[in-house]
Amino acid sequence: MESESESGAAADTPPLETLSFHGDEEIIEVVELDPGPPDPASVFCVSLDPKTNTLAVTGGEDDKAFVWRLSDGELLFECAGHKDSVTCAGFSHDSTLVATGDMSGLLKVWQVDTKEEVWSFEAGDLEWMEWHPRAPVLLAGTADGNTWMWKVPNGDCKTFQGPNCPATCGRVLPDGKRAVVGYEDGTIRIWDLKQGSPIHVLKGTEGHQGPLTCVAANQDGSLILTGSVDCQAKLVSATTGKVVGVFRPETVASQPSLGEGEESESNSVESLGFCSVMPLAAVGYLDGTLAIYDLATQTLRHQCQHQSGIVQLLWEAGTAVVYTCSLDGIVRLWDARTGRLLTDYRGHTAEILDFALSKDASLVVTTSGDHKAKVFCVQRPDR
Repeated sequence: MESESESGAAADTPPLETLSFHGDEEIIEVVELDPGPPDPASVFCVSLDPKTNTLAVTGGEDDKAFVWRLSDGELLFECAGHKDSVTCAGFSHDSTLVATGDMSGLLKVWQVDTKEEVWSFEAGDLEWMEWHPRAPVLLAGTADGNTWMWKVPNGDCKTFQGPNCPATCGRVLPDGKRAVVGYEDGTIRIWDLKQGSPIHVLKGTEGHQGPLTCVAANQDGSLILTGSVDCQAKLVSATTGKVVGVFRPETVASQPSLGEGEESESNSVESLGFCSVMPLAAVGYLDGTLAIYDLATQTLRHQCQHQSGIVQLLWEAGTAVVYTCSLDGIVRLWDARTGRLLTDYRGHTAEILDFALSKDASLVVTTSGDHKAKVFCVQRPDR
């Protein structure tokens, strides 16, 4: 089999076998793989194992999820038995378990070392799924407004009843005792996971004027950022439940490069996050704007334009570098201090739907509508 190295440093990398799960995973800038058999399935989600960052799990439109090794793309096992597109997948905090969830609400958990399924549950139509940061506890939000919490594998279950509309996004706060959940009606609830009751409810003018799309918390869990199709990002104190800042794209849209009215009407906040080393927050918009805000002064610091909508952003741990993936199939790295584009990674022929970043920021793993997952080796002259 032909395999070809794209960077001198990786010239001695051994050739890899062709991978045919989901179509074809390939390692870029280490080794280009021969294309696998054609497969019309988009790959929707990716997650890396947090302990070693050596394994990835991907889920796709083909109702399948796979756990595979990052170094050579070798398939370890298939997470079989889903009946709908696998839209959520992730490893537990200690990397011993991997969970997969499909759109119909079927969730499954596998033990990584034995490759055996240890738990499954059918909830309502799935909106989001996340592992607890410190325990074998899985949370998920469903279209009926419920947030579910299970101990795995014994299945002890608790539900947190929201309004009668989808729980569109959620995040466990770093203390592991609370979770913030956003809903389709624009409300936000901060839940006490032990008591099963909401500590704070933000609605009306405090909440959003449209469905929530994303939530994030800073490192110590004192601040929460929420994003919505109403184009606003709200900064909320996790302690008081009060909105302490609102970031609107009006400050962004004053620049003529943004296009005409009809474009901004369909604009929304797609992804957001906090920098771990400076008081900065990043907000990514559907119109392709990456806005870097200064949290201390609550002012717009930089605005970084993309040719097409931002799907997701991630901050690199311990630096002021923010990664974006977008509908044009490109991963970009930005220096949030200067607003400068550091580098970009190309290779996908369709939109990137999800991506993950290794802890040491040496690898970016992407999934795309082009039926591929790719591993990019990040080489940065500024490090």
